[in-house]
Amino acid sequence: MSKGQYTEEDELKDNLDKMNLDEEVTENQEIEQEAEKKKEPTAEELLQVEKDKYLRLFAEFENYKKRTSKERIELFRTANQELMTAVLPVLDDFERALTHIEEDKEAEELRKGVLLIYQKLITTLEQKGLTKIEVTSGDVFDPETHQAITQIPAPSEDLKGKIIDCVEKGYKLGDKIIRHPKVVVGQA
Repeated sequence: MSKGQYTEEDELKDNLDKMNLDEEVTENQEIEQEAEKKKEPTAEELLQVEKDKYLRLFAEFENYKKRTSKERIELFRTANQELMTAVLPVLDDFERALTHIEEDKEAEELRKGVLLIYQKLITTLEQKGLTKIEVTSGDVFDPETHQAITQIPAPSEDLKGKIIDCVEKGYKLGDKIIRHPKVVVGQA
């Protein structure tokens, strides 16, 4: 009896060992197949990978070209900004001189000469992209555009929170404000 039990147990052990071996062989075969697939991509897969790399590189280069051309255009637009900012006080002095000369009736020829130079300067600066920011009494105060230097009690109810006077003119170079107009605002 014990001989028969050992035989059945031995058979069971042998069968289990065979099943374990078969499972290991099957797992090893699957691993080898996956490794072979990973090692040798097909020509179509390689072509697709290269096409994808090419498209990404091409798109990146196009973005680079657009960005650098935008930067170059912006640089040309604002290249004169430093010069324009330095010339603005001279422009203010010309305007003050013109108002002072208009009061003097004897200096008619001097007024004509200063006015001619002033107009040439204004024309040249406008050709280079400088524009005056128009501000009139009664305009709505915009902190993005105007610089409030003081607030005074509003002379009338409709001027509360609005511009009463412009002390210094403002200028833009293209779309960029290079000097904000300095204004007096009515208190609300």
